[in-house]
Order: sequence, then C-alpha cells, then structure tokens
Amino acid sequence: MLEKTEERKSQKGGGKKRRHPGEDGGGEKKKKAGDQGEEGEKGQRDAGRKRLDAMSVGYFRRVGERLGEGFEDNEEREMFVENVLTEVKGKANLVAMDRTGSITLQRLLPLSSLEQVGEVLAELGGESGSEFKAVCCDRCGGHVVESAVRQMSRWESSQKDASPTTEEEEEEEEESCGVLEAQVLSLSQVVRNNSAEFIRHVHGSHVVRTLLHVLGGCIGPPRTEARPGAKERNVAPQLTDFEIPTSFWYELKNLTETLMENVNLSVTDAVASAVFQTMLTVCHRKRPKLCKQLLKRIMEYLMSRSSAPGVSPLLVFLKDQASSHLLETIVQLSHKSLLRDLYKNHLKGQLVDLALHPIANFPIQRLTAALAKHKLFPRLFDELVQGVEAILAAGHMGVIVQLAESCAESGEKQDEMMQCLLHAFHCAEPGSRHVSCLPLFMSLLTYEIYYHSDTAEGNIQTEVPLTSICYHGSRLVQALAKFKERSLLLSSLRTLSPADLLSMASDPAGSHVLQALITTASDKGRGKILKRLEGQYVQMACSRLGSRVLEAVWTSASVSHRQSIAQELVPSENQLRSDQFARHVWAKFALSHFVHRRAHWQEIQTGESKKRKLFSDILE
Repeated sequence: MLEKTEERKSQKGGGKKRRHPGEDGGGEKKKKAGDQGEEGEKGQRDAGRKRLDAMSVGYFRRVGERLGEGFEDNEEREMFVENVLTEVKGKANLVAMDRTGSITLQRLLPLSSLEQVGEVLAELGGESGSEFKAVCCDRCGGHVVESAVRQMSRWESSQKDASPTTEEEEEEEEESCGVLEAQVLSLSQVVRNNSAEFIRHVHGSHVVRTLLHVLGGCIGPPRTEARPGAKERNVAPQLTDFEIPTSFWYELKNLTETLMENVNLSVTDAVASAVFQTMLTVCHRKRPKLCKQLLKRIMEYLMSRSSAPGVSPLLVFLKDQASSHLLETIVQLSHKSLLRDLYKNHLKGQLVDLALHPIANFPIQRLTAALAKHKLFPRLFDELVQGVEAILAAGHMGVIVQLAESCAESGEKQDEMMQCLLHAFHCAEPGSRHVSCLPLFMSLLTYEIYYHSDTAEGNIQTEVPLTSICYHGSRLVQALAKFKERSLLLSSLRTLSPADLLSMASDPAGSHVLQALITTASDKGRGKILKRLEGQYVQMACSRLGSRVLEAVWTSASVSHRQSIAQELVPSENQLRSDQFARHVWAKFALSHFVHRRAHWQEIQTGESKKRKLFSDILE
C-alpha cells in the first residue's frame, strides 16, 4: 500500500489542475484568497516564509485520497498512520500551514494514537512552545492545532482500552497519554503569555475557544464541519462531556484568570467577545461556581464604564455589535439575583426602546426567555406589551414570538397576550373578525392588508387563499397553541377551506402550525378539524411535509378517527404504495391489516389508544 504511494510520489509530474493556496509563491493566488482583510494574515503570507515543496503537497493530497478509501483492519490503519507521520516529522509546521497538508493532518490525527498526536503537537510548538503562536494564528495551522487538542477527548477511553496488565505497561501508558497532556498545557501557557493577541486574532481565537472546551472537559462538533454562512442564533452547538486529567482542572482556572485581565477587549472586539462567550458557556456547564464569579466580575466591569449622567452604561453596550453578543450570553447564564439586578437597576423602563433597536432587541429576547421562570416576568410583560405594535412595525418578530413563548412557559399573561395580538392585527373589533386571526398571525399581516379592504366582512377566506405563511408567524402560532385557552385559534382553523388546510399541511412553516393545533386539541375539537380535512388525506400522504403531519395526527387520534382516515386512504392503495412518502404512511398505519384483517387491526389500535391514555394520565 505505502510502497505504491511512494512510487506515485516519485513519478509525480509538475502540472496541477486543482488550486491549492499556499502551494507556491504566486502572488495572484494569495490575492484571490485575499485573506479577506484579516489583520496580520497578509503580512504573514507576504513575508516570503518557507513553503512546502510541490512534491510533498502531491504526496499529502494522495494521502488524503487514501484516507477516504478506509482500511481493512486496525493493523493496516496503524501502519499507514505511522508511515505518514514519519513523512511529517521534521516539517510539521510546513505541512500544517499548507492547505493540502492541513486538511490531511486534520483527518489523520483522529486515527493516530494520543502519543503520536502529542509528538506532532510538540514539533508544532518547538522546544519551548514558542512556535505555537505562529501556527495557531495561521489560517491552516490553527485548524491542525485545534484537531490535535480535540483528541484529548479520547483520553479516558484510551486508558480503559489499554487495560495494562503490569505496572511497567501502566507507566508506559500514562507516559504516552502524558505527552499530549503536557503539550496541551504548554499551549495554554503560550496562550496565557500572549492572551491579548490570541483572543483578537481571527484564527488564534478559535484555538483558544477549543482549548477552553478541552480544559473544561466538553467538546462540540469540529469547526471544519460547520457551515460558515449559517446564522442560527438560537441553536447552541451540542456539547459532549468527557473525563480530563486533574491538571486541566487547575489550568482552566489559570486561563480564565488571564483572560479576565483583558475583559476590556470583550466589549470592543467581536472576535475577543466570542472567546469570552465560550469561556462563560464552558464554565457554566462544568464549573458553575467559577462561572458565577466570572459573570459577576464582567458585569462589574461593564457597569463601571462611564456613560451619560443617570444612564446605565449597559444601555450603550446592548446596542453595540460586539458587546451585545456577550450580554446575550450573560443573560442566558445568569442566576436569579443577577437577572433581578439587571432588570431593576438597568433595563426597567427601557425595554420597548431596546426592543425597537436593530441590535439590542436580541438581548431583550434572551432576557424575556430567562425571566419566564421568575416572578419578574409579569412586570417585564406589562412593559413590553405596550410597544407590541411598534415592535411589529419595526419587524423585530423575534421579540413578539419570545414574549408569547414565555407566556406559554410561565402560564401567566396569556389572555392579555392574545388580546394584544388581536388588536395589533386589527381583528379584535368587531367580534366577527376573530375567526380571521389564524391566517393573520401566520402571515404577520393586518386584517386590512391581508384582505385588501378596509371594510371587508363575511365569507372572505375563499377570496384570499392561504399562501403567505412565514417562519416567525408559524413560531408565533405554535407558541399560542401551548396556551391554556386556544378556542380562538381552533375556531379560526375550522373556518379555513379544505384547500387551505392542505396548503398548510404542505408548507414548511404551516405544517408545524397544523400539527401543533391538531395534536393539542381535545378529541372533540380534533374531530371537527379532521372533518374539514376529509378528502385531502391522500394528497397529504403523498406530500413530504403533509405525510409527517398525517403521521403526527394519527399518533394523537382516537380509534374512530383513525378508522375514518384509513377508510379514505385504502381505495388509493396503488398510488400510496408507489409514492416515496405515502408508502411509509401505508406501512405505519398498517393499512394492509385494515383491508384484510379488520378485526385484528381494530384490536391493535384499541390497545395502542388505551396505552397512550394510560401514559397521558400518568404524566398529568
């Protein structure tokens, strides 16, 4: 295997079709990469540093291709890894800072032993660790260092797998694991000595964030798998906990102490702010007492800044791009007393203005979510509800959705929220407009705009097909569906035409609304909605989203409702069995049994229904 690789290496030609930035010294490639204006990066690239030769680049490209093919057994994999790392030895920095070499090393390190990873990291850092800074702050090298540090998550399992039988073997195993542990600590020392530069650097900061995760003993998905363009503010990355050496426990405290010396950067620099957010998140998960101290110190710093007389400095920070993200994290992780202080002494009376601000509205959403569990929520609600129409007009729907979700979670202010929305969408008066609320909420349009009339009355839904369901409108109605009183929404749903209901079921946003309303309704209310859906079940079953709604409805439906659905679906057996989505519906609903063994089908469905009711009673 490796012999063939070496043969191909010696036969390698000069011409390359694929572009690999950093393989040669051409300025055109560097300009195209542009380094996107990253500070310090252009200087590094233009400094004429030594680069990996073309033959080595070709070798590592082929290694990458071989890794993609997989291995027959562990012995073959271990031999391959050892041979490749032999090629890396002596030029690890050049390989790590080359694009092709970096990608290959990132894929190779998870297959390497912890001792091998430690040796690579030791070469990257040099004898005293002084070379870590240059590698970590390189756009390619930083990824390699992160990948190496992340391998510490295998520390506990490697010790268990080794199962040494003699004292000598145990010492050897501890020593091999200790190589990587020592290098991670060495890296942390370098970061502490150059903390201000690291946390402000676009690439170096990511190494610090990975280091914080590893020292804390929790890790998320690799950065290379993330989608750079994705903006998911509400979705936190899933973290996996793992055992760490005792030395990491103390080093995390040392690193956080050093980072706190640069707390000023957390509110002026967006990159540094992200590091502080990671630090707080990790500590909140693994070292709650330490997190509490850090939160207190950061808040003391923020409140000590000068501002206009009588105005809290937090109001300035909430409107800043960098510091607002940090404050979002602080609000999400704060304990009750800190939240109370934040609201009473800094934000009370300012909530509507902040909710109208293009940046500050996001921390206000987090505050609304955090206070849902506390007695302060009604006071926050009473203040925010005064500006609902203005917030809607500003397009900051996240604030309105979160307010509704917090009402659902707390169980308070639900009637006031519903009345406020009816007025905001101009369907509170006259009472005949109440039945129009659902399409208005889902489309986020007022009555007059939706129906194109100032005096529109009567059976107008048939004139305006349901087409404009939006994401935030869907989330708003899903929150309202959790309210104790849902009669207005259900009445409005029952006025929609069967065609509109089918449109909802097949719409990415609408399908979630229909599912929420049907599954949370009483048996009687569900029956009325299903009556409106009759004649649409086959089309729903043949739709990617509609089939999911139908399956959710089936799960919550009574036996008689299931029988009605089955009777409508069975005549279209051939169509359902041949459709990519409907065939799953046919199997899940056991419709073959329904056709050929009706009594047995009835018995199974009755048993499931009783079991579901039993579990429901236990949960209640």
